[in-house]
Amino acid sequence: MNVKDIIRNRRLELSMTMKEVAERVGVSEATVSRWESGDIENMRRDKIAALAKALQMPPAVIMGWDDASIPSYPNIRPIAKKRFPVLGSVACGKPIYMAEEKEVYVDTTTDVKADFILIAKGDSMTGARINDGDLVFVRQQPEVENGDIAVVAIDDEATLKRFYKYNDMILLKAENPDYKDMVFTPEDHKEVRVLGKAVAFQSDLK
Repeated sequence: MNVKDIIRNRRLELSMTMKEVAERVGVSEATVSRWESGDIENMRRDKIAALAKALQMPPAVIMGWDDASIPSYPNIRPIAKKRFPVLGSVACGKPIYMAEEKEVYVDTTTDVKADFILIAKGDSMTGARINDGDLVFVRQQPEVENGDIAVVAIDDEATLKRFYKYNDMILLKAENPDYKDMVFTPEDHKEVRVLGKAVAFQSDLK
């Protein structure tokens, strides 16, 4: 495969625009276009390194070396990417207003079956290994099973808790003994609705 095709195919695989690649490498969008069209064949070494980092691949692959592929091991596989919108913050404690964050996206593996991401705030779900600042991947759905971790809207606020429903009573349970259960009945006159099920989370290694 030609170098120009390697660059273009990898960019499309990562769902990146030419502008995004250009910004990460420190060149103009026109330069990226010329790389992909083959108009520029001899790239500077520093640009090869920067482009390899932006496209998450070994520099040798961009240089067209056939023996640069990752060896095949049963416990190693390439990471395919999928882009998720970040819609705001969700409380792992007292419910907070869930402000929408437009034009903010996070890339993760394609095996995460989710619709959007919320940023966890607080420490009430640490028992489920969800810490303050973690990214919570949510599959949008109006109902969940008892015991599922769900994003639940309480009037105009939202919280992340284990969800339980018994007849007309809804119980939201934290994964931290310092927090009391949240119980809602029709007499509370609160609109409590499930926004979605938490299906994965992402933490930064400290």
